[in-house]
Amino acid sequence: MFIAILGVIVLIVGIVLKRSPEPAGRFSGIVSTAGIVIVAVGLLLSMFKIIEPGKVGVQTLFGKVQDNILESGLHIINPLVDVTTFDIQTQTYTMSAVNNEGQKEGDDAIRVLSSDGLEVTIDLSVLYKVSPDRAPYIMQNIGETYLDKIVRPVSRTVIRDNAVNYTAVDLYSVKRQEFQDRINRTISTNFSKRGLELQQILVRNITLPASVRASIESKINAEQDAQKMQFVLQKERQEAERKRVEAQGIADYQRILSTGLSDKQLQYEAIKAQKEIALSPNAKVIIIGGGKGNPILLSDK
Repeated sequence: MFIAILGVIVLIVGIVLKRSPEPAGRFSGIVSTAGIVIVAVGLLLSMFKIIEPGKVGVQTLFGKVQDNILESGLHIINPLVDVTTFDIQTQTYTMSAVNNEGQKEGDDAIRVLSSDGLEVTIDLSVLYKVSPDRAPYIMQNIGETYLDKIVRPVSRTVIRDNAVNYTAVDLYSVKRQEFQDRINRTISTNFSKRGLELQQILVRNITLPASVRASIESKINAEQDAQKMQFVLQKERQEAERKRVEAQGIADYQRILSTGLSDKQLQYEAIKAQKEIALSPNAKVIIIGGGKGNPILLSDK
């Protein structure tokens, strides 16, 4: 459209030159013709609009927002229409205590009061996107600064309003997921009313006061010591049981020996031993009929 406006200016200059005395008046025709050509080229170029992938275009004609959006691709439009593009891809807004990690400089974490009156610091990221069919509504009612007008203030307010329902320790541990689901539902409802679609709320970090952290660490250490002691006691009980079984086995063995073994039992055991010796791969000399009927074994190994 800028080219067309430039052509109009050149055309006006040609008209002025036409009324001027010689020799400037002789160039009025050339200048006017050039102005008309520039206006025509500008209007033709303004009729073609390319929308990049992941974006939609909202048309505005003389301050009135058009309902129909322009999707990605090439479009032929009214050259007098002004097109504003909106990003419809997933965007991330981070509020963190770490410098330069979020969109705001410095410490941008959310500080809330829990139900037990303690200050808790929360770092989180908001994943959201613009609903394509609601882009004209956003342009008409919110504008292009929806990040500062909707995403940031709504997220921070909802988190503060819901954090007061939980104690500091619950937010940090057992009810963290419940808290995240709760604020996710509330923020999603608020966003949808304003043409935005919430993808996910990511609670990245919850920092408790130093006194609470020290108390939790002390409790954890005590629990670990108790578990360690339980393990030691269990091991000692198992060792005592092993020794008892071993002692009972020795006592049973001694009792069996004390009753005496019969000659046939001894003869049977001797035959078994002779068989094992005979099957052994080692070189040996066996003399049968040794003392008390037991074989005598002579071996070079």
